[in-house]
Amino acid sequence: RKEAQELLATLLPHTGKSHRVGITGIPGVGKSTLINTLGMQLIDAGHRVAVLAVDPTSSLSGGSILGDKSRMGELAVRDEAFIRPSPSALTLGGVGRRTRESILLCEAAGFDIVLVETVGVGQSETMVADMVDTFVLLLLPGAGDELQGIKRGIIELADVLAVNKADGDNLARSRAAERDYRAALRYLRPRSETWNPPVLAISALTGDGLAPLWEKVVLHKDTESGNGSFDARRKAQTKRWLWDMIDEGLRESFRTRPDMKAALEAAERAVIARAITPTQAAHDLLVKAGFTPPA
Repeated sequence: RKEAQELLATLLPHTGKSHRVGITGIPGVGKSTLINTLGMQLIDAGHRVAVLAVDPTSSLSGGSILGDKSRMGELAVRDEAFIRPSPSALTLGGVGRRTRESILLCEAAGFDIVLVETVGVGQSETMVADMVDTFVLLLLPGAGDELQGIKRGIIELADVLAVNKADGDNLARSRAAERDYRAALRYLRPRSETWNPPVLAISALTGDGLAPLWEKVVLHKDTESGNGSFDARRKAQTKRWLWDMIDEGLRESFRTRPDMKAALEAAERAVIARAITPTQAAHDLLVKAGFTPPA
């Protein structure tokens, strides 16, 4: 681990120059198809594209379909592309740490676009939004299925929204969904005071609408860069990474200290038995460990 951190420190001057783009959406919305088609278009335009998957559920299911190279067949064989499936057998925090470090490694290796794919359920999309410059939410036609189980918070995180599968029999429904989502956004507070998230209808299968989609992604970065929001966002993300690592390190060292093992087990039993509140138990444990708990 020490050697890995030393390597990352050496590479830091060569990082930070990519456009980091998060792509989220419920299973079956077409994320892998979008990334494959969009990635090929970006390579044809002269870019080098890295794809990183974030799927904490893979530690429970034993595997992840995110970042599956078989779903990105064309992109996977290109020298200008790199695809990394979600690391398995890791906690959400562990997946986040690995992904942040992978972004830096990809940037140092010369990839100027980093796509971070995550599933639009649970906490993973919030974590990814905290490590990318532009966050794209992929939606299905038929907005009336009332946000398709997508939490309102995810909509509010999005910088760009795209209704996928706008082809064939779905075309009219996709256009209707595009209008519905655009209307719904009027009632939500924008993430940025200088950017109103656009909604587009696209087809990842045919490629229709992907050029305008990418134009909006680039416009978002350019707009935020011009008013200082881009740099502020990057700095806030770096500080959050620092505090995430402090939280994770303290928690792990606290749990693994031999002198705390018995006290932790006793506190858990007392809390479960309702003999003491979790707040008081945590306070007593922190004092025992040599920390000064907050008042």
